[in-house]
Amino acid sequence: MQNKHRMERCPLIRTSIRRSRFRALAVLAAALLLVAAFVPSAFAQSNTVPASGQPAPTAAPAPAAAPTATPSPPPAISSEPTAAPAPPAAEHSVATAELPQDLSPWGMFLHADTIVKAVMIGLAVASLITWTVWLAKILELRSARAEVRRGLRTLANCATFAQAHEQLRSGTSPIAQLMQAAASEIRQSASLRGDGLKERIAWQLERIEMAAGRKISRGTGILATIGSTAPFVGLFGTVWGIMDSFIGISRAHTTNLAVVAPGIAEALLATALGLVAAIPAVMIYNVLARSTAHYRALVGDASAQVMKLVSRDLERARLPKPEVMPLAAE
Repeated sequence: MQNKHRMERCPLIRTSIRRSRFRALAVLAAALLLVAAFVPSAFAQSNTVPASGQPAPTAAPAPAAAPTATPSPPPAISSEPTAAPAPPAAEHSVATAELPQDLSPWGMFLHADTIVKAVMIGLAVASLITWTVWLAKILELRSARAEVRRGLRTLANCATFAQAHEQLRSGTSPIAQLMQAAASEIRQSASLRGDGLKERIAWQLERIEMAAGRKISRGTGILATIGSTAPFVGLFGTVWGIMDSFIGISRAHTTNLAVVAPGIAEALLATALGLVAAIPAVMIYNVLARSTAHYRALVGDASAQVMKLVSRDLERARLPKPEVMPLAAE
């Protein structure tokens, strides 16, 4: 009996298995049909790229649906080619607008705004002044230091103030001025007591040292001015240029980078010129300040040598003393 029941149930099981397979195949065929209907249309629309001034390409027609064994296939979705939207008028105008092609420093200067050009010219003039002052002061300091060193060697080789005055009294150098001031004070103090002679000579020599330092440092103040103001002047040109670029964007009614990039590059060139003018000015100012301090130290050494000779002469009584003159008159 059990074998008989099994034999009767086997055809039923086979029939149900076949029906489930047929249903699975029908569902799979329907899914393939839907995919074949949607994917070609979406792919064609994604590959459609509008170009300015050219008609948009049409999407490729969808392939025909594969025949399926389903009794009632779903209706295929129509995939008619759709035309791409026309580009805006602003984009067309930007594409056909004449944009600057020369992005070299000279080309950016020529295409820059008037105020930005004025800033660039001012910074270029400031840079030229910086290097001119550097060249002039380097030559002046070299010559002045060499002259003071020669005078120091002469003072070191002289035993008396009279000998040094005979060799160094002519000329307009600081050493000559020191000798002339000391000799003049000695002559004017011939009828006075000699106690305050060295103090009076020291005061005059100190004033000559300060005058020599002011003279040699003349013209270096402009370097400090350029070094402190040139970056801000360049920044002003940059701000103005960027503002002008954004105004151009507003007028063109577009956010295309090709419209704003040249103006921003021209504006940044002003900042670059500001740094080019400021950095050498600060460095040259520091170099000249150290050279000037060295020169002042040399002049101070010369002043000390003059005071040493005067003191020796006073100690040796080779200069006319005020107390000797009344005795001679008696």
